[in-house]
Amino acid sequence: MSAPLIVGAIIVLLAIVIIARTVNIVQQGYVGMVKRVGEFHSVRQPGLTFLVPLVDSMVLVDIRETPRTGDKQDVITRDNVTVSVNATIFSQVVDPKLALFSVSNYFIAIDQLSRTTLRAIFGGMSLDDALSQRERINAQLQAQMESVTDKWGIRINRIEIVEITPPAQILQALALQKQADQEKRARILQSEGQQLSAVNIADGNRQAAIKNAEGERQAAILRAEGNRQAAILEAEGRAQATQTVYDAIKAADPNPTLVAILQLDTLSKFAASDNTKIVIPAESSALLGAAQALRSVLADVPTLGSGS
Repeated sequence: MSAPLIVGAIIVLLAIVIIARTVNIVQQGYVGMVKRVGEFHSVRQPGLTFLVPLVDSMVLVDIRETPRTGDKQDVITRDNVTVSVNATIFSQVVDPKLALFSVSNYFIAIDQLSRTTLRAIFGGMSLDDALSQRERINAQLQAQMESVTDKWGIRINRIEIVEITPPAQILQALALQKQADQEKRARILQSEGQQLSAVNIADGNRQAAIKNAEGERQAAILRAEGNRQAAILEAEGRAQATQTVYDAIKAADPNPTLVAILQLDTLSKFAASDNTKIVIPAESSALLGAAQALRSVLADVPTLGSGS
């Protein structure tokens, strides 16, 4: 190969390299950090960008939210129980310049910071609090990490505790405690149900007794009212009968003989009963006189065997 061809090939190759280093494309979700002669120069947004050959260099920085789940690590709680914990951290670069130049590798820095912060937080709470207050742990972890990552141009959007695993014997003890709590709650609910049932039965009996008493009271009132009306009607009937008899007797203009006959008729009705005893007072001489007069009248009446 001749020298001119070699020189031409080298020139073409250099041109291609220069063009490749001059024209660059920044993808969406990234920004380009341009360094000129090793010093920060500018930030290039997504799209086509041009650099000065052999002078500028560009590093792409991902500005999207990035979730990273750390490895499990053992932490010790305040009551000296060792638990295994891992968390997912959602972080995002908000200042590419700080993220690139204030820390050597912000991925490793965030991971190590999360480990030390987890140990500090779990070391200040008991096992029961650690198992029941995940929201509180997430908030504390995010607040403490943000105070450091703000200087790196990193924003911690949220942190989620993925798993908290106590030792096997602790899990067994917790299961027994949970079972005991459930049995206790069941007995309490059963007792409350029995108590409520007894109260309902007593209340039902009381209401039934009240209803029965009210019914008996109404029945007694109705019976008394009926008896009163019957007595009134009977008295009125007797009064009317007496008045009728009196009016009839008065209209007939009775003589002493008729009165005596009526009195004897009444006495005969009383005497018709086997259990009746008749006591005639001394003042009843008029009645006896009437009886004598009646006897004399009846003696004058001819009998069936005699002729008239």
